[in-house]
Amino acid sequence: MEVKVTLRGPGELADALPYLLGFQPTDSLVLVALHGEHGRFGGRLRVSLPENPADWSVSAGHLAECLVRNSTRRGGHPDAVVVFLCQDPSEGERPSDVMERLRPLAQRLRVACGELDVPVVEALCVSAGRWWSYCLPHRAPSPAEGTALPPPGSTAMAATAAYAGLPTPGSLRDIEARLRPAAVRDHQREIALDIACAEVLPRMLADNRVEETRRRTLGLARAALERLRAVPRLDDAVRSDEQDDALLADDEAATVILGLQDKAARDRAAEWAEPGQADAAVRLWRALARRCVGPYQEHAVAPLTLTGWVAWSTGDEAEARVALRMALDLDPNYTFARLLHTSVNEGLDPELLRRTLRQERRKRVLGRAATRRGPTGAAGRGPDPRAPRDRRARTRR
Repeated sequence: MEVKVTLRGPGELADALPYLLGFQPTDSLVLVALHGEHGRFGGRLRVSLPENPADWSVSAGHLAECLVRNSTRRGGHPDAVVVFLCQDPSEGERPSDVMERLRPLAQRLRVACGELDVPVVEALCVSAGRWWSYCLPHRAPSPAEGTALPPPGSTAMAATAAYAGLPTPGSLRDIEARLRPAAVRDHQREIALDIACAEVLPRMLADNRVEETRRRTLGLARAALERLRAVPRLDDAVRSDEQDDALLADDEAATVILGLQDKAARDRAAEWAEPGQADAAVRLWRALARRCVGPYQEHAVAPLTLTGWVAWSTGDEAEARVALRMALDLDPNYTFARLLHTSVNEGLDPELLRRTLRQERRKRVLGRAATRRGPTGAAGRGPDPRAPRDRRARTRR
């Protein structure tokens, strides 16, 4: 069922942004492509706000080019763009100060898009529950204190989302918090990772033990997955994550984290995205990402990427984008995360990758079965005594 909603004015446009992204953006720069006479929403791009004003011109040009290129590849050259700059005030700063501080960035984005023949029809600053337009004509300027966003649930977009059964968007900070270690350093978990590193790494580097290490990694991960499946997820995200953390022993989690640094083990773990497994799998990968403390923060790339994959495969594009972006922030060259991030942003069907993983698993299972059987029948049994005599003779020869 296709549901359409018409947005009237910049206030409703600002209110609609969390529904377009799937979360409440914070410290974010968002570009949304518009198509056709009535401004149908197309591709969207969200990045963290560039901190250094000296980089704004280069960043604006790069982001405008990315949006136009990707939108053209997916659904045609955009006819216009809407810009959102979202940031809450820092200590001692007023929301209107945020708006004025970001005004030059908005202007650079307008120029960069205009140079690509895509006009910016609206540029909004959203801060502390208020919005300002950088595009209103001088005869109708935004009030200095901004305009309050509509009350939650009172707009056409909110009503349409409720009618379609979509959840109320959470905040970007809340999604990120579920994937990051606690701010307080956990020395016990760090010690467990030290021990696992000393034990697992030499086995991963030894050709004759790497497959054994993969099996151990996946065995421990599978056991943890089954424990999570046996305990229902709680509705409260914080309590649910605490419950999941309590189901994982430090040494067990550390061994799995180190083992997932092997790409073959990670790819086999990615197969756990089928219905019935996916919910427990994404809980497991989140919990492992949260365990990557201290000097092991970069080891979170693998569980973050797996989180992004399972979230995408179950239709949660918001968490998928956040998890994959966090993985790429840690390692911009991590191939699996880059491929997934591109696939999510280009609107590909995750079933294509799920089908490939099924095929790889089938090949692996058949290969193991063939190895067990060996060249002369069932493993270790030699020729089949029930076979005709001439066939047994040929086998002996």
